[in-house]
Amino acid sequence: MLPEPIAVTLLVIEALDNLDVPYFIGGSLASAIYGVARTTIDADLIADLRSEHAIPLAKELNKNFYVSIEAIQDAVKRRGSFNVIHFDTIFKVDIFIMKTRPFDLMQFERRVKQVISNDPPLNIYFASTEDTILAKLEWFRQGGEVSERQWKDVLGVLKTQLEKIDITYLKHWSVELGLSDLMERALREAVK
Repeated sequence: MLPEPIAVTLLVIEALDNLDVPYFIGGSLASAIYGVARTTIDADLIADLRSEHAIPLAKELNKNFYVSIEAIQDAVKRRGSFNVIHFDTIFKVDIFIMKTRPFDLMQFERRVKQVISNDPPLNIYFASTEDTILAKLEWFRQGGEVSERQWKDVLGVLKTQLEKIDITYLKHWSVELGLSDLMERALREAVK
């Protein structure tokens, strides 16, 4: 049996798949896959939702989730986010509409299909390891660089994946995103 956050998130992914909406999992679920698992109160999905998806998505989800068509439409219009809340567990899935920055487009190109179950076979898309680190660093910066959880997630992924990650990619995009100071600090701390 899959852990509750994944099981609930899969219900949303199934609805996105039914509408042929590309997506990937980011945030704490992605960092837990690549780094150190921790409890989380929500899941983050990034999706290429368009206005024509709002009503069909709400209809797909309203059996299991509290969902607002207006919130979906507003999020699509402003390229923001909305959330859906699972009735049975009160677990929240935040859905971020894909933005058009070069980094955001690159994340979609580099998303990785991960096997999360063999019985039955189940593969879902996650942000790449490097993009998970960069997105976490960006959230850390936007939050005033005070979130110990975000920082620990970054270090957990770096320490676990250091031999496998593309450092050149990390350094390039950390400069592009104005995060090079944080990236250098994280790399130093990860090898301690």
